[in-house]
Amino acid sequence: MDDYLEVGQKAGASDVHLAVNAQPRWRLHGTLQPIWPDAPRLTAEQTAALAEKFVPNVYKEELNNRGDSDFAYANEFARYRTSVVRQRLGIEIVFRVINSKVRTMDELELPEHLKLLTRYQNGLVLVTGSVGTGKSTTLAAMVEQINMERRDHIITLEDPIEYILKSKNCHVTQREIFTHTDSFGAALRASLREDPDVIMVGEMRDLETISLAITASETGHLVLATLHTSNASRTLDRLLDVFPPEQQEQIRVMVSESLRGVISHQLIPTADGTGRVLALEILTNTPAVANVIREAKTYMLPGIIQTGKKQGMRLMDDTLIDLYDRGLISAEETYARADQKLMIRQHIGK
Repeated sequence: MDDYLEVGQKAGASDVHLAVNAQPRWRLHGTLQPIWPDAPRLTAEQTAALAEKFVPNVYKEELNNRGDSDFAYANEFARYRTSVVRQRLGIEIVFRVINSKVRTMDELELPEHLKLLTRYQNGLVLVTGSVGTGKSTTLAAMVEQINMERRDHIITLEDPIEYILKSKNCHVTQREIFTHTDSFGAALRASLREDPDVIMVGEMRDLETISLAITASETGHLVLATLHTSNASRTLDRLLDVFPPEQQEQIRVMVSESLRGVISHQLIPTADGTGRVLALEILTNTPAVANVIREAKTYMLPGIIQTGKKQGMRLMDDTLIDLYDRGLISAEETYARADQKLMIRQHIGK
């Protein structure tokens, strides 16, 4: 198992797939492809033997009873977010490679003004995007920025723990869902009694977790969390729509006051095929943003972001155009990932 992972790690793959009746594969620069073109296909016996050797006993029981199990696996090369599932042909194993080194915001070349979001004493910062777009990496970098700059208690709630964060100027407590606690909601509720200053929530999955996160952000804590949404307006719609209709007016007021910013991610293959480049949409809370949240007019947010460039805001479409103009991404990728496709088509056609 570690031999496969070492090969993937050294090549810079983001994922390694070991499946029945398939060649060993990796996701390299966003494309799923065989590691070796002439490699034999794995058999059900081979993948079952691999799983038997490395899956911890506590997760073997979960795999046998439920048919799937997710956990963090570590070897001398790196850490991996691991998914083992039982499917029609047998056992399938997928590893997401986690960089063992927590990169700083400067190393990731994130916009300088995003550091301002890490300096609030309270409020809600949302990092969003689909699976595999770099949310965890950005979140870890922001927590590390706080770890270096402040003298606070940081609590992270993750499923599973990905980056290992060493306490620097801050004291860092990392809890893994289903290993150290039953659920995000239970962990978040408990964290409020642990004298936290900053709480990082790996994923806001349900009404209870979202409600507790908003409450925590209002009661003197800085909450950093993720959602699987593609832009700022969809993020706020998802956040608000999870609540029953009779609560939504109150929640809109709470979010309008506690929201600090939304950072939406896309990770796009480069035009030369040698890597991927990060595209961001950034929303920071201003009186105009707070007003449209209160009045349930989130459809107006793109216009506010467009005119808020001095506050560090940017639309995803503007980022895509910039990357295209710099020759970093292709016209096809630019068009496929854009919201305003007519505008993008006109620009590309110039």
